[in-house]
Amino acid sequence: MSANKLKNIVPLLDRVLVQRIKPQQKTAAGIYIPEKAQEALNEGIIVAVGKGALTKEGKHMPLQVAVGDKILLPPYGGTPVKVLQEEYLLFRDSEILAKVVDMVIAIGFEGSANKLGVGIIRHENGQVDILANVRDTFITPPGEGFSPRDTAVHHRECVLRVTREALKDASLTPKDIDVICYTKGPGMGAPLVSVAIVARTLSLLWDKPLVGVNHCVGHIEMGREVTKADNPVVLYVSGGNTQVIAYSQQCYRIFGETLDIAIGNCLDRFARLLNLSNAPSPGYNIEQYAKRGKNFIQLPYSVKGMDVSFSGILSHIEKLAKEDLPKGKVTAEDLCYSLQETLFAMLVEITERAMAHVESDQVLLVGGVGCNVRLQEMMEQMASQRNGTVCTTDERFCIDNGIMIAHAGLLAYKTGFVTPFEESTITQRFRTDEVHIAWRED
Repeated sequence: MSANKLKNIVPLLDRVLVQRIKPQQKTAAGIYIPEKAQEALNEGIIVAVGKGALTKEGKHMPLQVAVGDKILLPPYGGTPVKVLQEEYLLFRDSEILAKVVDMVIAIGFEGSANKLGVGIIRHENGQVDILANVRDTFITPPGEGFSPRDTAVHHRECVLRVTREALKDASLTPKDIDVICYTKGPGMGAPLVSVAIVARTLSLLWDKPLVGVNHCVGHIEMGREVTKADNPVVLYVSGGNTQVIAYSQQCYRIFGETLDIAIGNCLDRFARLLNLSNAPSPGYNIEQYAKRGKNFIQLPYSVKGMDVSFSGILSHIEKLAKEDLPKGKVTAEDLCYSLQETLFAMLVEITERAMAHVESDQVLLVGGVGCNVRLQEMMEQMASQRNGTVCTTDERFCIDNGIMIAHAGLLAYKTGFVTPFEESTITQRFRTDEVHIAWRED
């Protein structure tokens, strides 16, 4: 690439020169300086190169610049210059060294289930700023679930509108985006494919790199960021997943999980039996019914070591509802109350066991079911007995959203990870413990 072409691509500041390096001299700092750049140094011009910077005295400055970094040249506050290749120099007549700005902006696309979310996030010098978090939910009539095909159609029909709205909320244009992140899995096949195609298309149109993100890791990292939880035991509970997780050696390790259906799926299916509304979600309406319940009905309790099983409990309570509700022996409120209490007690038990094992005093609740106030209360009661704390988020981050995908993808991108275009597919069964958490060193 010629220097002139580079100058046309990079938004250079006034009096910034770009020159291709022809290695001729190696300094004590291990940096190659071309002849013309050396002349610039002698004249007092600061030179920032691929792996460091020099003053006019030839001293190596504690500045690390790599391909993909953004450099803000004096006076600070202007448009950052992005280093495209290590063989290029950026230098400017100034007494102040160029400053590396750790600023990257990502857009994230989430569509693993019935929620289509687009989020935009900025990481800048350790600060995380949420610029946009837009979501559209596919809602079916009461008593009905959502099929993969219909959900995919919903995502395709609204994704462009939601993307435009996110860019408008963030006051950005596509050229301001550095990386496109999308949910690679786990999730429903057809909705995942619909969102992946959008991400791949925009990657080509906008000429941006792609990062495929594990949906579960997105929940965890967003929860950690919002709550500032240090190293918690994570209870991930949603419509498609139920896992107890703890971090160790750059991996989120699963200590326990459901052996059959997820807890959110169990609640949703019972809500459909009761013909409850799907707006805003079946689980939310189960929670409202449970608040009015007064009588606890004994249900099966199925904890197997660190794992749980919900399908048998669902079958049992469905039988009660079909046989005893019409006769007036039970109420829908009492059934919802009893179901919640039983399922949540099982989750509290395995979470406490994980806390004892890893010697943690924090619990982080993530996933859509994590919004449930009663689950939060029960978990807090257990944690307080262990002198621990429970970290929770509100529905903006608990429920599936694009911002968590953008955030987790950006964490991976900053370590140098990108998803090659030919590998930007989806994986319906993408386990949490298959992801290398390269951005954590603790």
